[in-house]
Formats: sequence, C-alpha cells, structure tokens
Amino acid sequence: MKQSLNNHSKTKAQTTGGPLKQMRQRPKNGRNDDMYGNIESGRGGGNRGGGMSSHDANANIMEQQNNDRINELSDQVARLKGLTIDIGNEVREQNSLLDNMGDGFSNVGDMLTGSLARMGSMLERGGAKHMCYLVAFVVFVMVFLYWLVR
Repeated sequence: MKQSLNNHSKTKAQTTGGPLKQMRQRPKNGRNDDMYGNIESGRGGGNRGGGMSSHDANANIMEQQNNDRINELSDQVARLKGLTIDIGNEVREQNSLLDNMGDGFSNVGDMLTGSLARMGSMLERGGAKHMCYLVAFVVFVMVFLYWLVR
C-alpha cells in the first residue's frame, strides 16, 4: 500500500508540474557548492575548481608561520654563532696581550731587582756622600713633578 502511495505521489507531482518543479533541485552528487555559491567549500565542501578547504588553508597558514619562525630562529642562531666566534677571537687576543704584559712585568721586575742590587752595593762602597746625592735627586724629581702637575 505504501508503494502505491509513493507511486501515486510521484505520478501526481510529475504530471502536474507543480511546486516540485519550481523548487531548485539538489545536485546529483550531493554537494551544495553550486547552489550556495560555493560557500560550503570553506567548510570541507571539497576541492572543486581549485578551492581549498578551511582545514587545508589553516594548515597552510600554520605551515607558513612555522617556516617563518624557523627562518627567524636560524637567523638568530647564525648571529649568535658569529658573536661566539667574535668573542672567541677577542678572548684569544686578550690572552696574548695579557701574556705579553706578564712577560713585560717580569722583565721590569728583573730590571728593578738588578737596579736595587747595584744601588745597594754603591751605597755600601760610597758612604754618606752618595746617599745625600740620592736623596737630593729624589726630592728634586718630586718637586719637578709637583710643578708640572700644578
């Protein structure tokens, strides 16, 4: 009986050409892309006509952002590598300068030790007269330096 009702409604709608013909029919493939101006393609409606779904678009945007961030990080790593190389070179130069200064100070120390030894032997041989000359010379140098600074 149901089958006869269905057949009866179909035949009646087909014969009358009533409101069913006036309504827009759904596409046979089950998609509403053409009916709604391809609005649903953004909601996973498919890739018809080269369009991409919102999931694919979001994935592409995220991938592009990740690639941009990776490029920024690689630039920063390259800058840091350059800085560490420069710091290493600077440390090597400073170490060589410090070594040279240490050698220079040890040479000056040796010279001062030798000078003091010679002054001591001179004072022992010469007596009080050489000691007076030495004190006068030191006082003269101090006064001269004071006069230059003033």
